[in-house]
Amino acid sequence: MRPIQPPPGTAATVAAVPSMANQKARRRPNLSLPLPLRESKIAVPLPLPPLTASATSTSSQQQQQQATTHQVIGFSELDRINRIGSGSGGTVYKVIHRLSGRVFALKVIYGNHEDSVRNQICREIQILRDVSHANVVRCHDMYDHNGEIQVLLEFMDGGALEGAHIAKEDDLAHVARQILSGIAYLHRRKIVHRDIKPSNLLINSNKHVKIADFGVSRVLAQTMDPCNSSVGTIAYMSPERINTDLNHGQYDGYAGDIWSLGVSILEFYLGRFPFAVGRGGDWASLMCAICMSQPPEAPVTASREFRDFIACCLQREPGRRWTAVQLLNHPFIARGNGGQRDGSQNLHQLLPPPRPLSS
Repeated sequence: MRPIQPPPGTAATVAAVPSMANQKARRRPNLSLPLPLRESKIAVPLPLPPLTASATSTSSQQQQQQATTHQVIGFSELDRINRIGSGSGGTVYKVIHRLSGRVFALKVIYGNHEDSVRNQICREIQILRDVSHANVVRCHDMYDHNGEIQVLLEFMDGGALEGAHIAKEDDLAHVARQILSGIAYLHRRKIVHRDIKPSNLLINSNKHVKIADFGVSRVLAQTMDPCNSSVGTIAYMSPERINTDLNHGQYDGYAGDIWSLGVSILEFYLGRFPFAVGRGGDWASLMCAICMSQPPEAPVTASREFRDFIACCLQREPGRRWTAVQLLNHPFIARGNGGQRDGSQNLHQLLPPPRPLSS
């Protein structure tokens, strides 16, 4: 039989103990070496390595995001500068935070709402405050002031894309990609916009396109309109939302957002509302044009990719419309990725002058 071997390393450890003891015994405790003196005239601190541009921008963005997330802005700390938009639903003001100097948009919602509606809006705002995406307008806070609901939003200095004519397909693909990125993000979070249209698509001086006016408008629509449709024009609504007899009375909000996106993108390309009637027409004319006629198509002069993209959005049957994620992989959107730099540089030449934010 073999003798039991000690665990690996045990013998070495035991053998090392007397060696360490002998070394300690040989040490001279009173031995000390003087440190070299340094002339103060030539002693300078070593410089730290410089930060790269990406690291500097990343750290500043993180600091700004943390400040935005944790900063509590009181209503009394806001000063109104001027009115930048108004409509039947409310008025939007440009405001400045007195303490930090930051500029925001403050949306004042009209109407004296019941407690149940007010509580529902508050719950909705709590959800929207957690929404954070590069292509979605940030909702910072909500105030209940003098019986009015006021929402503090990210300020977009370029205004709305309403009236924009973007005939160059590469630039339009760049815009569509940004909008689709925001829609895909909202849909992943189970949020349906329900009111995608040019006046709710905003742009800033950095040529970033963002989706605005969601959430609160949806709550108000459900509580103020007995037909469960949003207050205002139906020009960008899908056929099955206008006519509940279509699609067996079932409405898919996600597919409805895609229809509205397709109408908006086609309007940007044409420079006009794509149906035979004007978007400001009466309800009956719009209903007939949207529900009873064939969906609009891109002209034959457009590229095959763009015509197919519009067709994927404007399918009469909701189940045949592509999702936002699928559309992000469409060949037309790939053109927006390839020409992103040039499109962002030339976009200001194609967009209209800044317009007021839509209410």
